[in-house]
Amino acid sequence: MLLTTTAFGIQIEIILIILIVIILALIVALVLVIRRLEYVNRKYYVIMSGKKGKDLEKVILTRFKEMDKVKANARRVTSEHKKFKGQLDSCIDKIGLVKYDAFDNLAGNLSFSLALLNQDNSGVVLNTMHSREGCYTYAKEIIKGESYISLSEEEKEAIKKAMTVEEEIEALTSPDETFDID
Repeated sequence: MLLTTTAFGIQIEIILIILIVIILALIVALVLVIRRLEYVNRKYYVIMSGKKGKDLEKVILTRFKEMDKVKANARRVTSEHKKFKGQLDSCIDKIGLVKYDAFDNLAGNLSFSLALLNQDNSGVVLNTMHSREGCYTYAKEIIKGESYISLSEEEKEAIKKAMTVEEEIEALTSPDETFDID
């Protein structure tokens, strides 16, 4: 029979059994960690041994140099993009055309107003009136959708078409629209 001494109100035998179980669990965990470490070490030595290891180091250093070149190239492309974007903002990208008969059935619908605008709705509206005697073309400057010279109804309509061309395209290509066929 063992001595029945107590520590902290628990018998020493129970404390001893608990400690032995904990030690066994730690030994099992230690064995598993050692096996895993050996596995990783073997993989490491295979990769780093001999010529392959030196090649791997070269490859990694080469990739870092390539990444630096890619970063420098990305900075250059971003800079060029900003430059071109600034130039594109002043380019004509909105067009509105209205054809009409300037002289009520005398020349047909050969007359037209053509609005050529940039992103800021600035540009020019060309008005060409065709008659039996000749063809007359007028140009009026447009600044932010407005003109300092009075505009005809056809010129106003051409400007309005040019300013809303993106909305019209969006409406035509929008996948949200559904059509009921009944």
